[in-house]
Amino acid sequence: MNKSIQISILVVLSLIWSAQVAFMPIVLSVLFFMNIVGLGIYYRKFNQHESFNFPKALLKIPKLLFALFALIIIYIDARTFLGVEAGTAVLSTFLYAKALETKTKRDYIILFNFALFVSASLFLHSQAFWMAILVLCCLISCLVGLYRVQIADFELQQPVLKSLKTDSLHIVKFIGLALPFFLLLFMFFPRLPPLWQIPIPKNQSVTGLSDTMSPGDIAELSQSSALAFRVMGDMKNLPNRNELYWRAMVLDQYDGTTWTSDLRNKQPKNYANIKGHIDGFRYQYLPSDPTQQWITGLETSVPVEQRFQLNQDWSIKPKRLVQRTQPIELQWIGNNITDQTDAQISKQSLNQNLKFPQKSDPKAQIFAHDLYRQSSNKPDLYIQNLLNWYQKEKFVYTLAPGRLGKNRVDEFLFQSKQGFCEHYASSFVMLMRYVGIPARVVTGYQGGELAPDAKSWEVRQLDAHAWTEVYLQGKWHRIDPTAMIAPARIDQGMQNILNGDSAIFGDGAYSSLRLQNSSLLRSLRVWSDYANFQWQSKVVGYDAEKQNSWMKKLGLTSNYSYGLVLVFGVLGLLLMYWGVTKFYIRQQLSDIEKVLLDFSRQLDVNDRRVASETFQQWMRRLSLKTEQMSSFEQANLLFQKLTYLADKNQQDIQKFKILLKDCANELKQRK
Repeated sequence: MNKSIQISILVVLSLIWSAQVAFMPIVLSVLFFMNIVGLGIYYRKFNQHESFNFPKALLKIPKLLFALFALIIIYIDARTFLGVEAGTAVLSTFLYAKALETKTKRDYIILFNFALFVSASLFLHSQAFWMAILVLCCLISCLVGLYRVQIADFELQQPVLKSLKTDSLHIVKFIGLALPFFLLLFMFFPRLPPLWQIPIPKNQSVTGLSDTMSPGDIAELSQSSALAFRVMGDMKNLPNRNELYWRAMVLDQYDGTTWTSDLRNKQPKNYANIKGHIDGFRYQYLPSDPTQQWITGLETSVPVEQRFQLNQDWSIKPKRLVQRTQPIELQWIGNNITDQTDAQISKQSLNQNLKFPQKSDPKAQIFAHDLYRQSSNKPDLYIQNLLNWYQKEKFVYTLAPGRLGKNRVDEFLFQSKQGFCEHYASSFVMLMRYVGIPARVVTGYQGGELAPDAKSWEVRQLDAHAWTEVYLQGKWHRIDPTAMIAPARIDQGMQNILNGDSAIFGDGAYSSLRLQNSSLLRSLRVWSDYANFQWQSKVVGYDAEKQNSWMKKLGLTSNYSYGLVLVFGVLGLLLMYWGVTKFYIRQQLSDIEKVLLDFSRQLDVNDRRVASETFQQWMRRLSLKTEQMSSFEQANLLFQKLTYLADKNQQDIQKFKILLKDCANELKQRK
């Protein structure tokens, strides 16, 4: 086996493994990694001509055990061999198993072709820019391997790394030559609407907010600087930063530990109940995770597309859970609207927002009742006094709040006084419910940063936030107790407060987050996210609608015109390549070779030089067809001088050119 082929196999398998490691069970990833390592050890021993003293039957056992264990792991994890995750894992298993039994030239060809298919299936996991780079590297490695397989039997021995480098450069060159054709097809080939979409498996884990909340959940999420979603539109129409509340969902059920959402919140909202002046704007929402199950838009946003549903709690969810890489059209209808559903809320729904664990947090209940009496039993005054109390008691806004016991609200309000936004939102809602004021928790994001192009808005996981809504005078009102504890969090944004306020990190346990927010890494993160956004919007998101819109700008309005542009474009590229090739070949010729080439083009096909002829024989053959032989003899003598003597000069070359012209004229006169 050629060593370069071995390296190509290991590179291909390693690239596929690195692309899949984030989407597969850990045990399966470890098993695939052991396969690559074991294969590398086998190749090393094989190249050292070490013998394997095992019966052939025993050599098949590791292969069978590998395939069996891999399939068992896949089935235990997914409970099926079908679907995106399980299907690609099965394909990868067969690929790695095939690598363990490659012996002949036919096996290598099958392996590399199968690897090309598996590489293409990686896009089912993700269509991000980094995945495209890995797939491209897999393509180059597979083509290099196929090339080495074809020439391994007759190529002269040379250093392995040198041969692989040379082959890789050739492959990259050929891909570069084919790239204009790919771009032409990508731009102008008529695109069809998606015939199918990838569903989200039930056990698919998603990043970001979940549909539950416990103390510490959002604080843990805020340790990540990963991009949550991006908003595109006219950024001048965005509300002020302190009004940038990106709503995900409402949580109104509390069991003393965890907040969840009542099913009534997920019922569709009737648009006829929304009254008032709409002064918002239309924008596009693009999540970083295509498997995210809910849309996080500005408060009082409605979906424009029919495939999405607006729920009673103003949350937005797709009617069918599928992976979506294209931006989602949303309409922010502003704050000058009235939802008549709020005034018609049922008594049962109000009671749901008054429930609390009766036997938990006795101190907080007594405190709430006392403060409510001191506020003359007036809800507005009570809320204001409570917010002032939060501020006066010097609560600390921190990512390291510590663990709480059974009576979480009591311990937080009267002992630790350290917490993140979910602690303040949860305790505030409880203090409302204790005195009979309906209240609920809302989760989402707050703030964000302008993208480098100033045309989009970036919201990261560290911008995750929780606030409250209180029902007063027949309407839900947003109240954010965090704004009283850490006003900079709302006014400046979480990304800026992390850089300026070291107290938020607590006892230093979040030094990794400090590192994430260093100026250098922050710039790299922003620009990498921006590059991925451009890839998603310009390449992945280039659907039939965008193609039609772009073509209309060029004056093309039908598929027939697309086809004409495509045909003439391909012909134009072929003509350009032919011209460039001819020009390049001519540039490589010497002055004498150029003169001979021009002379040959003036002759009939039968008069042109044969490959087996010397120049002297050629001139003698041509001279026999004319009565004047002197020009041919002089041309031959001058050619010998220019070719074999060192006194070559431009005057002789010019004289040689004139003589050949005379020869051509004599041949024409013969006719």
